[in-house]
Amino acid sequence: MNNKRVVIIGAGPAGLTAAYELLKKTNIKPIIYEMSENIGGLSQTINYKGNRIDIGGHRFFSKSDKVLDFWKKFLILESEQDNKKSLYNKDNILLIRNRLSRIFFLRKFFNYPITLNLSTLKNLGFLRVTKIGLSYLKVKFLPIKSEKTLQDFFVNRFGNELYETFFKDYTYKVWGVPCNRIDASWGAQRIRGLSISKAIAHAIKSVFVKNKDIKQKNIETTLIEKFMYPKFGPGQMWENVAYKIRDLGGRIYLNHEVIGLKNSLNNITSVKIKNKNLDQVFDIESDYVISSMPIKDLIAAFNKNIDQNVKKIATGLEYRDFMTVGLLLNKLKIKTKENKIIPDNWIYIQERDVKVGRLQIFNNWSPYLVKDQDKIWLGLEYFCNQGDDLWSMQNQDFINFAISELCKIGFIEKEDVIDSVVIRMPKTYPAYFGTYNNFDVIKNFLDKIENLFLIGRNGMHRYNNMDHSMLSAMQAVGNIINGIKTKDNIWAVNTEKEYHETK
Repeated sequence: MNNKRVVIIGAGPAGLTAAYELLKKTNIKPIIYEMSENIGGLSQTINYKGNRIDIGGHRFFSKSDKVLDFWKKFLILESEQDNKKSLYNKDNILLIRNRLSRIFFLRKFFNYPITLNLSTLKNLGFLRVTKIGLSYLKVKFLPIKSEKTLQDFFVNRFGNELYETFFKDYTYKVWGVPCNRIDASWGAQRIRGLSISKAIAHAIKSVFVKNKDIKQKNIETTLIEKFMYPKFGPGQMWENVAYKIRDLGGRIYLNHEVIGLKNSLNNITSVKIKNKNLDQVFDIESDYVISSMPIKDLIAAFNKNIDQNVKKIATGLEYRDFMTVGLLLNKLKIKTKENKIIPDNWIYIQERDVKVGRLQIFNNWSPYLVKDQDKIWLGLEYFCNQGDDLWSMQNQDFINFAISELCKIGFIEKEDVIDSVVIRMPKTYPAYFGTYNNFDVIKNFLDKIENLFLIGRNGMHRYNNMDHSMLSAMQAVGNIINGIKTKDNIWAVNTEKEYHETK
């Protein structure tokens, strides 16, 4: 085992976790190849003139003790800071943050997840509330027996009226296709444990019982009230992990893209790498390959002829891409009654007359993400596809478009904008449509390659959270150490009920 070479593709949470686990549990010195110039993958933090952008928003929350313990090795929990001053500097801390996400719809705020409280009833109106209640009762007695699409999944849990009001249009905004074209397994992946009854029960319980345990293990992930967050954003965590990997003898090469895989029988024998800095190509022999690269690209990298059906299905896998507009403002037009900044971490923009999907207020994630505490630092999130009208806009045109949308829904005044930036992230969300219905064909083919282990969101084409990606990496390393050939235990991560959360 000590002389084995492990090649890890991708320096996101999954790849970095795998490398660290190998270094701590074996004498193997893994090599990571990352095609971009940044550490952290989707969990990186972009530093723009001292203002930091968390792409997509990353709450550090998990029901896994293994994940929580991992995070605490690299950043000290805020509440434990005084006890470990000798080990960590004042910046290497995990803040404890209050969680608040709301929906903006009908130019009003609704609790997220939707709770049938007095505020919600007032905002929706008597007629719509009555329809919601009746349609919910109907589906309790006459559910859709065979859930094939995401629409079936939503209707079975919330009733058709609530689905039409809060899920249908927003899901289309996120994915670009209607719910009746998305596989029901997306719902099982993200919100299996949530229901109206649980949301109401949690709301009643929270009035009388305050949960101070950051683990919150008995609470659905969607309903958590607190989470941990690195002082300078999620990238701080993964930059610390990368530093430790190098310190322990692991190697990380940025701007190195995997462009080929040579396979013999049921093993990958070598990996072809392109050094994008020098425009050079080289091969490296491998005993094990741990991959978090998109499966679509992984299949395309195989040099040896493979089943044409596998290639066809892989080519048809789809992704949803992501753009963030960072806006630095003097102030927000929309405020609390006390004339303060609204307390939300992010806001789901449900309005049909704008394309912006979500609004992050970085001040509320961590005040240290904002260079000047007197300014407001926003992230406007757009879901798109590479090559479509949004993705293809020139940066300044897109910034102007984003500003006009926030002005339209009453959040800002144009004259309060100080600075702005555009960030594009391809393949952010693996999609549950296209050829996804035949994904098992790809999975079965790749699982037969004994020394190949798929991990992470894109590596498994699964809408995993950060902690699920880490757990898949830990399981893969465990399989390598223990000589376990089956990959079933890796695929089982994020299929247990306690792991599910909502979008």
